[in-house]
Amino acid sequence: MATINCNDTLAVACHRIFAADLNEHGTLFGGRILDLVDREASIAAMRVERQTVVTATFDHVDFVAPFKIDDSMCLEAYVTGFGSRSIEVFAKVTGEHLKTGDRFLGFTCFATFVIDEPDAQVKFEQVIPTTPEQQQTCAHYADRVALRRQTRQASLALSQHIDTAFPWSNKN
Repeated sequence: MATINCNDTLAVACHRIFAADLNEHGTLFGGRILDLVDREASIAAMRVERQTVVTATFDHVDFVAPFKIDDSMCLEAYVTGFGSRSIEVFAKVTGEHLKTGDRFLGFTCFATFVIDEPDAQVKFEQVIPTTPEQQQTCAHYADRVALRRQTRQASLALSQHIDTAFPWSNKN
């Protein structure tokens, strides 16, 4: 059985929060976190197959605590499961108040990527967790996949009722 260790997929990046990163509430723009997570999590996913991947979903997105000026944030992402062409990555962003050294959990999510090459398949059969955190995130992979399938079906049903015409057009 071909296996890969979570730590073999680990991607880590640290960033300092500056005034230009803040929204009108004095906290980091949520979109900035999502952008960073998407970039770093894709590195973890590519470490599985060494092929281009595309983002398919973000779920279990939790903005736990805000990041403010003079905080740093450390993003960690690692693979927690995969299907035949999909790769799930857990990402967390921890913060540090640089003036005090206090640390906090700021953000978590799961992102799913799909191998861009249509004929490519994930060659591994199992991801091996080593830390208690990894054991917990990997343990519920099948549950998250089932929930994603349900959500996808609901999204497809809703999309049948979405109007794609521009509101200013003369479509009747």
